[in-house]
Amino acid sequence: MVKKFLDVLLGEALTNEQGSHEKYNIPFGLAIMASDAISSVAYAAQEILFVLIVLGAAAYKWLTWTSFMIIGLLVILTISYIQIIRAYPQGGGAYKVARENLGTRAGLSAGAGLIISYILTVAVSASAGADAIISAFSVLSQYKIAFVVGIIIILTILNLRGISESSKIFAIPTYIFILSMLLMIIYGLFKYFVLGIHPAPIYAIPKGTVGNLSIFLILRAFSSGCSALTGVEAVSNSVPNFQEPSQKNAKIVMILLAILIFFIFGGTSILAIFYTAVPIENGPTVVSQIAFGIFNKGIMYYVIQFSTAVILLMACNTAYTGFPMLMYIVGKDGFAPRQFTIRGKRLSFSFGIGALSFIACLLVILFKADTHRLIPLYAIGVFISFTLGQFGMVNHWIKEKNKGWKKSAVINGIGALVTLFTTIVILIEKFSQGAYVVVILIPIIIIIQTRIKVHYNRVALGLSISNLNLKKINLRVKYKHLIIVPIASLNKAAIGALQYAQSVSENVIAINISTDKEAMEKLKRKWGELDTNIMLVTKYSPFRTVINPLIKNIELIAATTDKNEKITVIVPQFVTKEKWGEILHNHTSFFIRETLLNNDNIIVSTFPYHLSDEEDKSNNH
Repeated sequence: MVKKFLDVLLGEALTNEQGSHEKYNIPFGLAIMASDAISSVAYAAQEILFVLIVLGAAAYKWLTWTSFMIIGLLVILTISYIQIIRAYPQGGGAYKVARENLGTRAGLSAGAGLIISYILTVAVSASAGADAIISAFSVLSQYKIAFVVGIIIILTILNLRGISESSKIFAIPTYIFILSMLLMIIYGLFKYFVLGIHPAPIYAIPKGTVGNLSIFLILRAFSSGCSALTGVEAVSNSVPNFQEPSQKNAKIVMILLAILIFFIFGGTSILAIFYTAVPIENGPTVVSQIAFGIFNKGIMYYVIQFSTAVILLMACNTAYTGFPMLMYIVGKDGFAPRQFTIRGKRLSFSFGIGALSFIACLLVILFKADTHRLIPLYAIGVFISFTLGQFGMVNHWIKEKNKGWKKSAVINGIGALVTLFTTIVILIEKFSQGAYVVVILIPIIIIIQTRIKVHYNRVALGLSISNLNLKKINLRVKYKHLIIVPIASLNKAAIGALQYAQSVSENVIAINISTDKEAMEKLKRKWGELDTNIMLVTKYSPFRTVINPLIKNIELIAATTDKNEKITVIVPQFVTKEKWGEILHNHTSFFIRETLLNNDNIIVSTFPYHLSDEEDKSNNH
């Protein structure tokens, strides 16, 4: 029943050979990769205005210049990331570039920044999507956290169904958002310039003073608006997910993505000025105010609100594409658990998808799904990876010296300097607002990754047969065997285990640790009725513990053996027909196995005794 339920929920398992069909073409790839970047317009202009509004009406003038700065940075990043796609078609983006050209520490720093960025993409986008819906239906505000967590769970299930199905599901709402935003921008400009309709502001502009204007205020607004550029790196991280020719398709998607960001972010910023949208904490979003100013409460207003909400939710999907692929590459290098490198039943990296969702849900609960509190943590991680990736590409071109390498090095050099400057600005301006958390987390993640690598290296060295002469290895080694069978009482499972033990070796010992003296004496009497030469060792435990005394006795016996003698512990375990029935019994055998596995001279084996249908029926009666 569980298997059938999972088949319905996640889809039936796919073969390895079907993997070639589980890749993006250009339209579907754009829908998946664009969702994070273009959805940022739903809050990027708003975040800029939150900073500038202290200037009063002058805020809208400086919104224009700040938007131009961000669009200029977008152009630089787009050209730079096309270079990365060209040089690193195997994917991995900034992590791969930095690791190969700047060293392991730099690569892990870029990877850690991206890991944090992807997790925050899910938390921020899901929370911002809820904000868009709550702007239209304020009654839902009290259920926001549960609503956001529910959204993440749904997205997790959809992504576990695989790349092909998830891209088809997410393509329609993405293109609806793109078309509705373009329509809003075009009609809004037409209404303002051609029809000459200039609606009054919905909310009064706070009184400000130009005296508040400073270079630091502009830089703070710039750092807030840089959230519009998160997501542009996803294409370079996921080149292998595109259909062949993957490089060409990835480049086309990257260019189309930049064009969409330019038009939608630029257009939204202009409309925010013309329609005088005022940022309101826990109130209607800037996009909601613009849509209301253009369409009033008509159907298009609700289309904009719902498409904005949906695209913000779809933005999570960029992370569900980029994070598992990044962790796969990091895992292949040995810096992340191997589970991240295994494809699930639908050929998606299921462990990566599950880990991403779990951590994002924790963040949502911790920050109470507050977009404004989460965003300061958002951009710093991705811009650290931007910077390291660009510097890595400069080193790459200098080392390779291919045709046109100087031009390429200059392009990435400019990108490196601009992103470094942006990173410093974001770090300074957002440090006290939460960016310090990212600064602390990145070294912690690097330390964890390094420890994982050391562990895998140690295991690989310990298991390696490179120094062995296979021809001289004797597989016919003869060991003396001593079998120990722990028993709680004399029952069919215990008798079956004892019979099996004597079929393996004549040297068998049964051990019983009892917390009840009467039960122990009863066992001795029944044992006396058996026709056996197996030694029974019984121990009374006055402190009502069984596992520790049992382990100590087994280890005491193991300590007396020589190197040619192996101790095998056969643990009896009965199995019921009802799977749910397992929770009704203690799991002593599990703890015995897990503890004894730490002893290198003890082999642990489980003897399963399956209760027959007749026994189950008699037990029911």
